[in-house]
Amino acid sequence: MTSVSVRRASVFERLAGWSYRHRWLALLLWVLVLAGVTAGAGIAGDDYHNDFSLPGAQSQQAQDVLADRAPTRAGATLEIVVQDPAGVERPATRAAVDDMLARIRSLPHVADAAKPEAVSADGTITYATVALDLTAEAMPAEDTRKIIDAAQVPGLTVEVGGEAARAAEEAEGGAAEGAGMLAALIILVFLFGSLLAASLPIVIAVFAVGSAIGLVTLASHLATVADFTAPLLILVGLGVGIDYALLVFSRFRSELTAGADRETAVRTALDTAGRTVFFAGTTVIIALLGLVSLGIGALQGVAVALAVTVLVTMLAALTLLPALLGLFGARLERTLRKRRRPEGRIWRRWSDAVGRRPWPIAIVTLGVLLVLSAPVLDMRLGFADAGSDAASKTSTKAYELLAAGFGPGFNGPLVIVVDAAGQPAEAAAHAVQRAVTTTPGIAATLPPIPAPGGDVATVIAYPASAPQDEATGELVGTLRDDVLPAIARDSGVTVLVGGPTAAVIDFSDAVAARLPLFVAVVVGLSALLLLLVFRSLLIPLKAAVLNLLSVGAALGVIILVFQEGAFGIPPGPIEAYVPVMIFAIIFGLSMDYEVFLLARMHEEWERTRDAAGAVREGLATTGRVVTAAAAIMIVVFGAFLMSPDRMLQQFGLGLAVAVLVDAVIIRCLLLPALMHLFGPRAWWLPSPLARRLPHLALEHR
Repeated sequence: MTSVSVRRASVFERLAGWSYRHRWLALLLWVLVLAGVTAGAGIAGDDYHNDFSLPGAQSQQAQDVLADRAPTRAGATLEIVVQDPAGVERPATRAAVDDMLARIRSLPHVADAAKPEAVSADGTITYATVALDLTAEAMPAEDTRKIIDAAQVPGLTVEVGGEAARAAEEAEGGAAEGAGMLAALIILVFLFGSLLAASLPIVIAVFAVGSAIGLVTLASHLATVADFTAPLLILVGLGVGIDYALLVFSRFRSELTAGADRETAVRTALDTAGRTVFFAGTTVIIALLGLVSLGIGALQGVAVALAVTVLVTMLAALTLLPALLGLFGARLERTLRKRRRPEGRIWRRWSDAVGRRPWPIAIVTLGVLLVLSAPVLDMRLGFADAGSDAASKTSTKAYELLAAGFGPGFNGPLVIVVDAAGQPAEAAAHAVQRAVTTTPGIAATLPPIPAPGGDVATVIAYPASAPQDEATGELVGTLRDDVLPAIARDSGVTVLVGGPTAAVIDFSDAVAARLPLFVAVVVGLSALLLLLVFRSLLIPLKAAVLNLLSVGAALGVIILVFQEGAFGIPPGPIEAYVPVMIFAIIFGLSMDYEVFLLARMHEEWERTRDAAGAVREGLATTGRVVTAAAAIMIVVFGAFLMSPDRMLQQFGLGLAVAVLVDAVIIRCLLLPALMHLFGPRAWWLPSPLARRLPHLALEHR
């Protein structure tokens, strides 16, 4: 009697079977999760706040000294800028400004509002400094708006500048998300020829993003979550959610058109494309959580929030989508079977064409990617100031008035803290002022301001250059390294260069210094996962290099547009968050297409041992869906160029360019060319290593 071995269903098949059979229960559970976290978030509200603290940085040390010994000067400041073409020193103007400042002093979180002292050379512009008892990140927007409203004086031009004012005027989102989803729906309708089929990936993305937003909103009460997390979460969640659902649904469609029944098609789709989604999602999560290792508080909350978003999106694709396929499977089957047609003919011919000239294609495409990546060598990190914001904002108008009246450096004063540790600080502070005043690049300084107790004093210095200019960063370095150490040593005091401008420089330097280690960790872990999955040495190396090139090309385009000012964009530094976040997101997302395409090639290789045929069939079976997925990601990410926020514009452009490069240049040209050049060697692994490595196959055997 012959025994027949029965293959045990995989975890993915069992999960698909459960969701398919208990479709109403699975849908109900997701509805309850979405409704529950949304209601909870609505009741609790959000507590988003930024954390720009950087322990050990000189600017942070200066802030800590002021908070401990001169707390009234540790908070943020607002600049009330007044312009009167007839002269700001007219008695009527001075009286109106005094009355306005008296109103402001009575408002919440106002520690002081000093009378104006400086007047522009033409006598038409002056400004008053309002000291707050909170940092700009902690200042409630509604209280800042009260100050802005109270500052208005009939007959005078009055604008309010400062980081708190910028934050209070942030525009609401919504248009970018809506435009991205509409464009994605149109692409999906063209792909599947059915509004119902096109809607399923959108529904998955909405459930996933909605649940993730609720969870992150609740988590903001327990941890530090930056205020720009929500739009970034939507940006990534929509793109990834539609992408993952599309990969699974496309395989379901292929199985149906091949003649499988609905439940078998669902189980096979999750056992193949579902494995790819799980692996790709895990890679994205690892890349995002790698940001935590940077030790920068402002990034850690964002990284965890985005990792949660990807996790929820992955779970929705693996559990909610099979349930929806069970609910609407009959209607979908009728539509999809009507549209049955041979697929992949063009992609097979394309693969053969690339295979005939792999060397020229590989060399040219590598050259293009290197040219696009070249601007990264000149990347300058920082944070764009109010001068790069919309011209209609009061903080931008205040910035322009200050620059016109006193010079660009008055928008980013340096706060030099002299700490004499229990001894009188006045003499040392005056020595600091004299030395700083004669330093090239300094436009003006104010006399030392002693703190209560007299052992701490501050010297305010105004650079000649704007806060985001490269010259300002060089000036801070000169003061810290060359000018102030000698005074500190001779006087026996501690001299610290702080203030918002110095803090931005310190933050940017910290990110730049830690970026190489972060890149090495993420690339190394991703390569290790690919080594385990595909049991090959060349595949992980190729994937690492190609993904690095796609990220480099994306950053290169961002630098050309936003740092160099191409297409009329105001030039400025690249937001310090952007390179690390884009690297984490794109390196992970690039694995989606990499793994999806290579998994199909590997299936064919395992079946036929024909290297060229594996490349051909891999492209033929994935080319259409990868192109559609990339097009969706591009329009979703690109829609964020409509956002008024410069950081979101940089994210949107960078992610869209990276996906475009990845899908067109790498997946269509460079990857197949390299796979043809590698031939059977692409799947080679030394025998001693093969015996020691565990099996993590993407295809169930």
